[in-house]
Amino acid sequence: MKLAVVGGGSTYTPELIDGFARLRDTLPVSELVLIDPAAQRLELIGGLARRILARQGHPARVSTTCDLDAGVAGADAVLLQLRIGGQAARLQDETWPLECGCVGQETTGAGGLAKALRTVPVVLDIAERVRRASPDAWIIDFTNPVGIVTRALLQAGHKAVGLCNVAIGLQRKFAALLGLAPADIHLDHVGLNHLTWELGVRRGGPDGEDLLADLLAAHGEAVAADLRLPRAVLDRLGVVPSYYLRYFYAHDEVVREMGAKPSRAAEVAAMERELLALYGDPALDEKPALLAKRGGAFYSEAAVDLAAALLGDGGPAVQVVNTLNRGTLPFLPDDAVIEVQARVDGSGPVPLPVPRLDPLYAGLVSHVSAYEDLALDAALRGGRERVAKALLAHPLVGRFDVAEGLTDRLLAHNKEYLPWA
Repeated sequence: MKLAVVGGGSTYTPELIDGFARLRDTLPVSELVLIDPAAQRLELIGGLARRILARQGHPARVSTTCDLDAGVAGADAVLLQLRIGGQAARLQDETWPLECGCVGQETTGAGGLAKALRTVPVVLDIAERVRRASPDAWIIDFTNPVGIVTRALLQAGHKAVGLCNVAIGLQRKFAALLGLAPADIHLDHVGLNHLTWELGVRRGGPDGEDLLADLLAAHGEAVAADLRLPRAVLDRLGVVPSYYLRYFYAHDEVVREMGAKPSRAAEVAAMERELLALYGDPALDEKPALLAKRGGAFYSEAAVDLAAALLGDGGPAVQVVNTLNRGTLPFLPDDAVIEVQARVDGSGPVPLPVPRLDPLYAGLVSHVSAYEDLALDAALRGGRERVAKALLAHPLVGRFDVAEGLTDRLLAHNKEYLPWA
């Protein structure tokens, strides 16, 4: 089995390699190709990848290349983990929205739109080249904003599934709090990428006993602290929101915080320099502890489970993915991309039925899904007017004068990535 990782020079990659090594029985990888235009970083990551696999006795062959077409040729699956513009562009995404009193974040709001505009055309070009070189390959997208990027891929007819680590992270945390194995916890996870709620926490599977009320009664303070939301929010909702909902539920507080401390991009850039120095040590043959602070917890387990379900010979697996709505949420178009539990096998994901979504959540999902539709249109066709409309539609913006100011800043900071600008 051959896997290709586009963006293989990412500092995330050793986490992925560690997962391949530990879960070899789940996903028997024989060849792994790391692809990245940053040759120097790629050499460091490739060397560490080989040492991690060797330490754990994994026989897979690791190669590195800057040639995308050669790297994806013959691949069974291609994983996308891109950051167009690197941490420097992320720093801008997190900074200029604050000038208009809005959240500066790389996956939602104005910063998220900027990232989508930079990313979608590049990902679609990569996907077309994958289709030519390996027409049967699955594309697994971990590139943010996952919902918009996955929708672009599916709209263009690619064999693609979007993946995020929020659900698996919550599953692991809830299992630890409840004293259960992660495999014994099934989440009623519903919404859009980075806009989800856990409507149930079930023992054993989709039809199992719902432990959510017990979880909140016994551990509500710990869950709320982890989300950085008041306990009263959980008591009012009776469900567990994704930590990304803090940008909506505590918008002004978040903006004040962001304006008073260094950006996450600056923190990550410093961390990446330290990680790359560690990766260059020829004695290092395991992922360093510092990598846990980089983010992306349980990314490797989620990626391995999804690839195994798509490529394996066994029965279907159940996993949270980003895929077409196809009537699952009846108030959204069929071609919207949602993030829910799905049954996944070699033919792709099929969403499981979900409970009726309360208007409190359905309204916000509809609002953000409409924004994503406009954002994708702007990413595909360009134009200041389309960008301004997408920003006006976003619930974190929603005011004409603010949307106009954000549009000017977005275009000014992203001209080198947007030929039409």
